[in-house]
Amino acid sequence: MEELNKIGKTSKAIWSQYSNIDTLTKNNILLTASELLMTHKNSIIEANAKDLEAARNNGIQGAMLNRLMLDDSRIQGMTNGLKQLAELDDPIGEITWAQKRPNGLQIQKQRVPFGVIGIIYEARPNVTSDAFGICLKTGNTSILRGGKEAIESNKTIVKILQVALEEHNIPKEYVQLVQNTSRESAQALMTMTDYIDLLIPRGGKGLIKSVVDHAKVPVIETGVGNCHIFVDESADFEMATEITINAKTQRPSVCNAAEKLILHKNIAQAFLPKIYTKLVQKGVTVKGDAAAKEIVPEIIAADENDWAEEYLDLMISVKIVNNLKDAITHINTYGSKHSEAIITENYSNSQLFLEKVDAAAVYVNASTRFTDGEEFGYGAEIGISTQKLHARGPMGLNELTSTKYIIRGNGQIRE
Repeated sequence: MEELNKIGKTSKAIWSQYSNIDTLTKNNILLTASELLMTHKNSIIEANAKDLEAARNNGIQGAMLNRLMLDDSRIQGMTNGLKQLAELDDPIGEITWAQKRPNGLQIQKQRVPFGVIGIIYEARPNVTSDAFGICLKTGNTSILRGGKEAIESNKTIVKILQVALEEHNIPKEYVQLVQNTSRESAQALMTMTDYIDLLIPRGGKGLIKSVVDHAKVPVIETGVGNCHIFVDESADFEMATEITINAKTQRPSVCNAAEKLILHKNIAQAFLPKIYTKLVQKGVTVKGDAAAKEIVPEIIAADENDWAEEYLDLMISVKIVNNLKDAITHINTYGSKHSEAIITENYSNSQLFLEKVDAAAVYVNASTRFTDGEEFGYGAEIGISTQKLHARGPMGLNELTSTKYIIRGNGQIRE
């Protein structure tokens, strides 16, 4: 597509010229962008209102509508993320390893930018400022392709971010928005190997699978969160209740929300009726296996598809298991390798869970909702990587860098 080729060519050229923006300038741009977002928050909310109206007219509701919505609090969160990035150390140029060889060669491993990063994402317009900020701080130009649901919000936010760049004499095209939200534009981005060095998808299972299956550009897989809470037989019931309610209902439309509740059979009879009542009071639809329905008949029967489903809504499925080993097996079979938690007072069980569960983030006695760049101290994040190559878990600044070796000699030749 001609438009995308132009965007890609421009982004590559700007990165070649401005890949070494000094730390002070980057931080000042982030702070200016943060201030401008707050100054123009009414314009952002007005644009977002157009997106919300269009979404409702297209039948979008519930959790997806919640993901799309921007208000004062979420815009404040966007600005806070940029401020936090400005306070963090600049990773570019950091020497992560060094050695002097017997032949006198001095070898150093140094963090460098990737180059041009493309981000394909769906209904969350706050991703726009997060992606801009983290790419800028790591010396990467960015090409953003949001979903059609958030196009007006994204256009307004990018214009504001571009003003911040120009105020510090950096070309506004350091960040660019693909305004063509067709499927063809996403597919084209996946093949732009001449211009894009890394592609990051953020969204639902369908989007991520499409990018992983079809991209020719290197991809970091992110986002799908079929997260579990396992309540062990030694768990404190009050703690288990608070963590489960928080992980499921605090913001059900995000990838680190709990989707499944696993109970040890020895406590299921006592605990399930209590947590069921609490969940229903919060508006949660509860599904469950046959053993769960025997204890609470009102529970809706879960089928095989439920165990792998990411609901992103006020819904949860309950599984009762015989022991810790069965819980771990179930999680490793159906989980998406995102975030998993055990509630237990047994140290040995907690250690076994930490060692054997295959996920990017594994918790003991805490909510899965903490799997987040800001909560981990990274400032804004680019996504949660659920793969194992290069980056895993919340991707902060270091994860948006590559490395190169710097070798200094004084005439050495290899024999």
